[in-house]
This record gives sequence, structure tokens and C-alpha cells, in this order.
Amino acid sequence: MKNWEKNVRKVEPYTPGEQPKNATVIKLNTNENPYPPAKGVYDAWKNFDVDKLRLYPDPAISKLVEKIADFYNLKKEQVFVGVGSDDVIAMSFLTFFNSNKPILFPDITYSFYDVWANMLRIPYEQVPLTKDFEIDPKDYKKDCGGIIFPNPNAPTGALLPLETVETIIKNNKEVLVIVDEAYIDFGGESATGLINKYDNVLVVQTFSKSRSMAGARIGFAIGNEKLIKYLNDVKYSFNSYTMNAMAIELGVKAIEDREYFEQTRNKIIETREWTKGELKKLGFSFKDSMSNFIFATHEKIPAKELFEALKKENIYVRYFSNPQRISNYLRISIGTDKQMKILIDFLKKYIEK
Repeated sequence: MKNWEKNVRKVEPYTPGEQPKNATVIKLNTNENPYPPAKGVYDAWKNFDVDKLRLYPDPAISKLVEKIADFYNLKKEQVFVGVGSDDVIAMSFLTFFNSNKPILFPDITYSFYDVWANMLRIPYEQVPLTKDFEIDPKDYKKDCGGIIFPNPNAPTGALLPLETVETIIKNNKEVLVIVDEAYIDFGGESATGLINKYDNVLVVQTFSKSRSMAGARIGFAIGNEKLIKYLNDVKYSFNSYTMNAMAIELGVKAIEDREYFEQTRNKIIETREWTKGELKKLGFSFKDSMSNFIFATHEKIPAKELFEALKKENIYVRYFSNPQRISNYLRISIGTDKQMKILIDFLKKYIEK
């Protein structure tokens, strides 16, 4: 090993879902929205003044911050915007998790949390879910350096009631609690209403799922003004110009169209419920998902076998070999009605055979 290599920060990177190059596949492996963005997004892209690209974008992302604040009836000082919720959460780790005590998050959850913790040298403890893949708030009532968990959880899709979320926050008033709500629009009640009640809660959401903007990379955090100021201070010390000018314009149009957002969100929920019923008929079992995916296991056929059989048919779902507790589950994103019917029809034939 060269001397310079001894000082390299080595981490085990996050592994994203496979992105097939073949456009004809049915892609149900990365929880993307199957519907296009709102028409206003398309119009803004088509009419974008490319001369703006020679200028630096607004470092405060003011237009988008104000639109998000309007949508949630907040002050703009309560909103922080970043390049996807991954950027927002990473910035939050960097800003708030700096004690010598371990931060807490579930053992089966978004697998980026431990990557960020390792990269930033933050001690952490992975708190086991119950045998039913639930978060037990009692397990988080302990001395720690902070807490983060998704609600609904990923990849299980299980939702915590708001009162349970509040219990975790209330039991840990001396540390920051981050509620990662990437999927909250598909079911359940957001914790955004708690930010004025508690000064230690930060709620993170994204445009990637319910607003069909995964390719634009837009995420945001909602919290009290002091938390948001701390985040901005670190952001401006790290990279002042985080979001490009086009993404800002498109994001504004995406959040302005509430009707389209609700229409497509409700359609995905409707398709999800239909898919749950069909999977149960075929011998699958799963938590009652409140997200835009279903985390399912079959009573007889191993998940890996089903994953490989589906892939041969150009139907991509997500298979996790680790940790061992979930190695017999598939995470199936909700697509269009047509895509889910093709999936179910194939599974019927395969299981019968």
C-alpha cells in the first residue's frame, strides 16, 4: 500500500437499485413514480432560458423554498432545500450528529444511514425491528447522540402512527430526531405538524416519489428556524450552489400543481391496494404497506428464485440478500395498472407451473 493510501477514507458504499438500459423493461425496483411530472414542469423545461446557465443559481433557492413553505403553511425560515433527500439527510448528519454517543436507527431500514455514519465517523447503533418488522418506541428510549428513522419504513413499508412518532421525539428531547418521510404522501400522517411543538424534530421529504421528480434531485427538510439556520450555515460552508437553476424552476412548477399531485398519488394508492389483493391470492404475505411499494414473501417459492424468473421476463423488482432476516423478501414498486397486471399474470403462471 502506498503511503497516501493509508490516509484514504474507506467506506462500504451504498448500492442503489439496478438501472437497466433497456427501455422496454417493467421497472419496479427503485420506487420511482410511474407517471410523468405535472404539465407545468414540462412547460418550464421547454421554455427554460438557457442563458441562465452561465450564471450561478440562487444559493438560497428562494423561489422553491417559498413555494414549499406555502404548500405546508410554514414560514420560509422553516424550510431547507437540498439536492434530493439524500443530500438533505447527509447535511443533517454533518450538522447535528457530532457527539461521542451513538445515533440510533433501525437494523432494517434505508441502507444509506450506516454509509453516512461510517463516512462521517459518527458512532451508531442499529436497533432491531420487532419480529413483525415494526419499530418499537421503547427501544429508542435510551441515551444516544440522535435518532433517524423512515416513516413509512423502507424497505418494509410499515407505517408508525403519528402518536408513536411523537413518543419517540418526546422521549429524546435532548437530541435531534430526524423523521425521514420519503413515502409519507402514500399513507399516514406527516410529522410536520410537530415542528412547532418540539424544537428537536426535523422532517425530511422528497420530490422523487410522489411528485415524479427523481431525476431532478430535489429534497427538503422542515423544522424550527434555529435548526434550519444551522443546516444552512453548514451548507454554505460546504457548497453554496447546491441546486442548479433548471431544477429550481422545475421544482417550483411541480409543487404548484396540487391537483395533479393528489391525482397521481391517489392513483398509485389505488393500484397498490389492488396489487395487495392479487398478491395475497397467490400466497404472498407482507406488512400493510403505506408506501409506493410492497415488501412481500411467498409461502413456498424463495424470493431469489422469483427475482431471477421475473428478471428473465424483463420485470425488475428489488431483492436484498442482506440482512439475513429479509433475504426471502422482494420489494415491488407500484407501477401503472398495466405494469402491475403484467407482473401478476406472470406470477400466476409461474406459481401454477
